[in-house]
Amino acid sequence: MAGTFQTTTKVLQAPGVAGDFASANPRATNLSSQIYNSTGFQAGPNGLTIGLFAWLDQATYQFANNYGPGAPAGFVHNSHEALITTYLTAYGMTIPAGFPCSDIFDAGDFFVVNNGTNEATPGMKAYANNVTGVATFAAAGAPVTAGTGTAGTISAQTGSSAASTITDNVFTTGPAVTGTLVPGGVLSGTGVATGTVIVAQLTGTAGGVGTYSVFPRDQTVASTTISETYGLLTVGGTVTGTFGVGQTLTGTNVTAGSTIAGAGTGTGGAGTYYTQTQTAASASISSYSNTETAWYCRSFGQPGDLVKISSRAMG
Repeated sequence: MAGTFQTTTKVLQAPGVAGDFASANPRATNLSSQIYNSTGFQAGPNGLTIGLFAWLDQATYQFANNYGPGAPAGFVHNSHEALITTYLTAYGMTIPAGFPCSDIFDAGDFFVVNNGTNEATPGMKAYANNVTGVATFAAAGAPVTAGTGTAGTISAQTGSSAASTITDNVFTTGPAVTGTLVPGGVLSGTGVATGTVIVAQLTGTAGGVGTYSVFPRDQTVASTTISETYGLLTVGGTVTGTFGVGQTLTGTNVTAGSTIAGAGTGTGGAGTYYTQTQTAASASISSYSNTETAWYCRSFGQPGDLVKISSRAMG
C-alpha cells in the first residue's frame, strides 16, 4: 500500500515488505560501540527509515543514518521499531531521531525495493544512494557520477564564538562570531560532546550570530568558546552534472570518504559547498550519487519491485 489504508485484497499474499528477512539463512549485525548502552544504536538527526541502507556516524559509531560517505555499515531490518508520527498516515517506516534502533545487519538475506531505472537481475551488485540510502542495481564497479568540475579546490575553514552555550540540541552563539558557521561542520569546546555537528541554523544572521540546532542532542554546555572546523569546496572550471548534499567526493588529494555536508553559494553547479576539513589544490573533483555495497541481487525485479539481496555471492 502506498500511503493509504487497505481497500483491496489479492489472491496471492505479498512475499514481504522492505526490510523483512528473505530467508532463514545465517545473518549478522554490527556491534554497538557502547559497552553499557542497552539501547544499542540510535536513529540519527533525520530519523532512520527501515528497509534502506544505513551509515554510522564517524565520531561515535552510535547514531545510524540513511546517508553517509562510502559504503554503508549495513541494512536496516524491519524490527517493527518505526512509529507513525504523521497525522492520519496509514503506516510509518521511520524510527524518529534519537530512538533506539536494535539491528543494523551487515550479513543476511533481505527484501528491498529496486529504486533504479533498470531491471534488477540475479548477480548484479546492490548500490546504496549516499543521500537517501535507497538501493539500485548494476554491474560491479559502476557507480553513478553525479557531478564533475575540472578545477575544484578545498580549503580548511573555521568559525568560532566566545560566550556560547548549548542547551539540549540548541547552540546559541555569543555576541560575536569570527569566521562563518555552517551546517555539517564539527564543533569543539569545553564540555562539547565529541563529534557534535551543526544540523541547521535556526535564527539570526546567516552563518553568524544566532542559534543553531546540533546533533547529538541532550547536551548542557556552559558559557565557553565554541569553534567549528570544515572544508570549503569550490567547484569551478568546466562543470557537468549536479553536485548535491550527501554525495561522495573523489579527486586528487581529496580525503577518501569525503562528502558534501551543505551548500554555500552552489545550487548544483559551480559555486561553494561544505565538506570535511582538508586542503586540496586545484584539480578535477567529481561526486558520486551511490556506492557499491557488499550485497548482491538474488531475484528479478523491475523498478519499484521488491527484490531479494544477499551478502553472499551467487555460485
